[in-house]
Amino acid sequence: MNKFIHSFKILALVTLSYIAAAQPPTIKDMQWLAGKWHHKTVIGTMYEHWRIVNDSTMAGTSGLMKKKDTSVWETITIEQHGNELFYIPTVKDQNDGKPVPFKLVEATGGTFIFSNPQHDFPDKITYTQKSPTSLLAKISGKKKNGKLREEEFPFEKVE
Repeated sequence: MNKFIHSFKILALVTLSYIAAAQPPTIKDMQWLAGKWHHKTVIGTMYEHWRIVNDSTMAGTSGLMKKKDTSVWETITIEQHGNELFYIPTVKDQNDGKPVPFKLVEATGGTFIFSNPQHDFPDKITYTQKSPTSLLAKISGKKKNGKLREEEFPFEKVE
């Protein structure tokens, strides 16, 4: 029995050491997002274009392309501050033109969930890498009437 307890203690220490050594996600974990992504809709093609700015920042724009017209809805940065990641959109005609930070609250299996419970809608933004050329972006939260609202945007990488 003592051998068993001793072996169990060693296993527990090794497991705890491994858990303690696990690193939080960094901006490098999101660099798969770099490139041009499109989602065709009945009103036009929604897009997100992302680029790596430096080792702690990515920059993006999103909007709609209709025939030869392109409109930008928002500019976005994903920034690493210490061990934390933030998704920071600035949406045209919202929040007095000021950026709104969403903190990374969960990252598992290619899914990154950013949250800002103080924001009206959305209060959660999720990006899931489905494959090297496919992603699912999702916004969710409660509307003013208290009802849960969720919108999904499946994007394909075009560049």
